[in-house]
Amino acid sequence: MQTTVAKPKPKPKPAAAKGDASEAKARSSAPAKAAAPAEAQRRAAGVAAPSGERHQNEGHGRRLTMAFEALEAFPALAESRDRLLTVISKDHVATADVVSAVESDVALIITVLRMANQAQAGRGRIDTVVAAVDLLKPQTVQALATRVRTFDFFERSSVWEAAPERFRLHALATQHAADRVAGEVGYEHRDRLTVTALLHDVGKLVLMYAYPGYPAQVHRGARTPEDRVHRERRELGVDHALVGGVLIRRWGLPAAIATTIERHHNPEVEGEAAFIRLGDMLAHYEQGAAVSPSELLQTARTVGLGPSELRQVMYELPTGPSQRRRHVDPCPLSGRELGVLQRLAEGKVYKQIAHELTLSTSTVRTHLHNIYGKLGAVDRAQAVLIATERGWL
Repeated sequence: MQTTVAKPKPKPKPAAAKGDASEAKARSSAPAKAAAPAEAQRRAAGVAAPSGERHQNEGHGRRLTMAFEALEAFPALAESRDRLLTVISKDHVATADVVSAVESDVALIITVLRMANQAQAGRGRIDTVVAAVDLLKPQTVQALATRVRTFDFFERSSVWEAAPERFRLHALATQHAADRVAGEVGYEHRDRLTVTALLHDVGKLVLMYAYPGYPAQVHRGARTPEDRVHRERRELGVDHALVGGVLIRRWGLPAAIATTIERHHNPEVEGEAAFIRLGDMLAHYEQGAAVSPSELLQTARTVGLGPSELRQVMYELPTGPSQRRRHVDPCPLSGRELGVLQRLAEGKVYKQIAHELTLSTSTVRTHLHNIYGKLGAVDRAQAVLIATERGWL
């Protein structure tokens, strides 16, 4: 007769405390996202797999470090780079034109600002493109531009695929909106605000590289910018604003820019970060995305913009931003030459100009000849146009 020995029953595991269960769920959420099929992840995130396999079990720190390193080669729009090189190749290089060309692209801004801050070597941080171009001079900017990687809408061969296009468009929309608000309330640090606005979402590029399910899976169901930040913190343990600030510091850019980027989604935000937060919400509004009316109005009041002024800004934004005139080039004309050119711009003839300035007609002609040479103009119309564009008239 066989004797059956009963197997001992396994001891029940002790029930986890409620807090422990929540913590375990939070820890497991991000890896669960990364465990989805790789190709589906890449399609959702809009990026291609980089060379070399990413290990799914690596920690958050390693993932972010790899992403920071990848951002070292973030590409510029080919058209932006080409326009910058065209501006610098002219016989008479205008600093304002170089600044505008650099500010048209996030990668160009990053490249120029990093080089300028390295050149400063502890003598104070450079926080505007105007100061960076003035320090480096056009020749150095030209050399940097020739080495920068580029992307093109019709030739998507980089690791980032469509990400640079989406990022650049939203960055420019935010910058235009923030600058429009800054002009409305008389904010004086608009050149620095331009840099911060264009870089405000750089942390999204880090998360996009580090987590293949970002942003599609992480933001699923979120409507407003605040909702998306909340889901990032819940799913990944960090948000793009915080990561962006870390990256800015890693690049050696001013701490003031990093702090503003870190705080631009904070509901209690003040100062320059409030301009960025408002610009970001207005950019989403302009593009037809959902924003919170109460958050929008609250942030507008923080920067000194009332409901009626905010309505006016919201009405005018879709018509396109006006290019702010930059007064960064010293005028090469003497006071007398400027007076002659001003009257020429008003449509006055040589005799009228000579009479008003108590000069002879031949002296007026001599002044005009000198003006053409200094401005690189071939006629009076071009001279007036150049002087107007550079803010001298």
